[in-house]
Amino acid sequence: MGTLSPDTALQGGRPWPLGAHWDGQGVNFALFSAHAEHVELCLFDDAGEHRLALPVRSDDVWHGYLPGAAPGLRYGFRVHGPAGPGHRFDPSRLLIDPYARDLAGSFRYDADTSTPDAFTARVVHAPFDWGDDAPPATPLADSVLCELHVRGATRQHPEVTEALRGTYAGLASPAMLGHLKALGVTAVKLLPVHAFLDEARLVAGGRTNYWGYNTLAFFAPEPRYAARINGEPVIDEFRRMVRAFHAEGIEVILDVVFNHTAETDEFGPTVCFRGIDNASYYRLRSDDPTLYENYSGCGNTLKLAHPRVLQLVMDALRYWVTEMHVDGFRFDLAAALTRDSAFLAAVRQDPVLARVKLIAEPWDLGGDGYRLGRFPPGWSEWNDRFRDDVRAFWLTREVGVGALAQRLAGSSEIFGHDRRAPQAGINFITAHDGFTLRDLVSYQDKHNEQNGEFNRDGHGHNLSWNCGSEGDSSDPHVLDTRRRLQRALLATLFVAQGVPMLQGGDEIGRTQQGNNNAYCQDNPLTWFDWPNADRELSAFTAGLIALRRRLAPLRRRDWLTGDAGASGRRDIVWWHPDGREMGHADWEGARQDALGFLLADAQVRVLVLINRDAATRNVHLPPGRWQRLCRSASQAPFAVELIADRDPVDGRSVHLLLQE
Repeated sequence: MGTLSPDTALQGGRPWPLGAHWDGQGVNFALFSAHAEHVELCLFDDAGEHRLALPVRSDDVWHGYLPGAAPGLRYGFRVHGPAGPGHRFDPSRLLIDPYARDLAGSFRYDADTSTPDAFTARVVHAPFDWGDDAPPATPLADSVLCELHVRGATRQHPEVTEALRGTYAGLASPAMLGHLKALGVTAVKLLPVHAFLDEARLVAGGRTNYWGYNTLAFFAPEPRYAARINGEPVIDEFRRMVRAFHAEGIEVILDVVFNHTAETDEFGPTVCFRGIDNASYYRLRSDDPTLYENYSGCGNTLKLAHPRVLQLVMDALRYWVTEMHVDGFRFDLAAALTRDSAFLAAVRQDPVLARVKLIAEPWDLGGDGYRLGRFPPGWSEWNDRFRDDVRAFWLTREVGVGALAQRLAGSSEIFGHDRRAPQAGINFITAHDGFTLRDLVSYQDKHNEQNGEFNRDGHGHNLSWNCGSEGDSSDPHVLDTRRRLQRALLATLFVAQGVPMLQGGDEIGRTQQGNNNAYCQDNPLTWFDWPNADRELSAFTAGLIALRRRLAPLRRRDWLTGDAGASGRRDIVWWHPDGREMGHADWEGARQDALGFLLADAQVRVLVLINRDAATRNVHLPPGRWQRLCRSASQAPFAVELIADRDPVDGRSVHLLLQE
């Protein structure tokens, strides 16, 4: 680290770009704070902390230039300002640069922030040889997403070198890349990788924030996910991971949390934004500015209505695209970003973000917070209506074939406006917050006792069914029912219009033992259980994805209408098991347990048959000779068989047939 010279002094520097930037001769530091009265730059070496006043304030940006400073220099800020409602200035707090690209040291709630091992930012200059790296740029219509946790995916993988397990390098290992390539997914959607903190209450209970939805530094990759082999910088390890995915044709989409920060509520730590300019960075209650608006449910809400906060978010997004080569973002609680702000307009006009995938979680916890279907063209949205209706059809029988048909057709009543396409909907059965697929058919109730909240946390309305026995079972009938339903749910996901998203680990039968809110479980409960992987289920999932890739009618770029195209074929016909088109009375009459639909383009016709009843149902087929390509309940689900006139559709199963 070395020791700073006693005559170290700052020059005026410039107010842009924000953050710390090395120009080959020294480092420029620039920090926004509209309400600060005095800002100290704190530099750290082997002797401890050295404080230098930032000498110039330009348009509320405090800045200074340190000649001779170089990458690797550790730094932070101490900010002085007025007292009073809305302000939380405290120069005794060492603060992280909001634009920090790398962090040094380990955060502790009781740490002495003036010692050489203090938690700080670090100056970075990290050129990287990307070689011939290029974004796969897979069209949304052809995309299959897989949600993954960097640590959990490989922590127990026997074919990943032990030193790399649970790291960026481990995720990019040949074993993991081979699995994802064989599965057929086109993109990984990574749970948060921005540097985050563990909440104080979790630390006190000996737990961690496993999911990572508690961001501190929006430009810095989480250092705990780095293997640092031979001292490789965290940034470079992340980049090598992205480059490895791209080489296999797989995109990298980041789950980003711009709705709140790790400083949590009024009693949380002052680590960055709160101490720099609380009134600018956060939404404060108009009736009491000592309190935060809490649209996130996590204690605070970032104020993207402020232009400098919006700039921070936009700068971060562009950084991850241009410098880290990621291919898109999923915005956690995205509704919170749009409140009284120009966020959507800023994204819409940005030439860098125009080329990446943008996915909204279209709700937050504030008033009018549920905004499914209300994002503009260019955005996709997590479709929780698909999740709920598909579960309710197969598992609880709370909805009938009409609701299922809406989801299979792409949820046009939700997204079919303003020239949006079916790819506006991201379809999923499970995600990180909730039951795994295996648990969805194994547990009637949540079992979150290990979280230390007396099972009060987590959602109680899961639309699950334990098939007659809670949890693990050795009953052959229970196990067969669960097997059939897992496959039927997966098949429904991959034959529906829209963009399918698989929760990573579902394809190998991962269980969390009924925990549907495992956000604080960084242990084998959440890690992929590779030694006990369900290889048959994984092969079945890969087979479904391959069929979706092969059959264009399953991934249309426009909405189904029921009308005939240039080929004379109608793009969709809803098929009754008795061998005729569904009529109004069929949709509105007694509840049905079976449904078919016929998709067509100029080349092929695809017939999907669905039977949720326990008993086999004979379905009379449309005229012609058919090849059955998938029989989900079968031990050989993709054995091709010629079918004429009738197809006996197994109980709790999906069949897919082809006519060329």
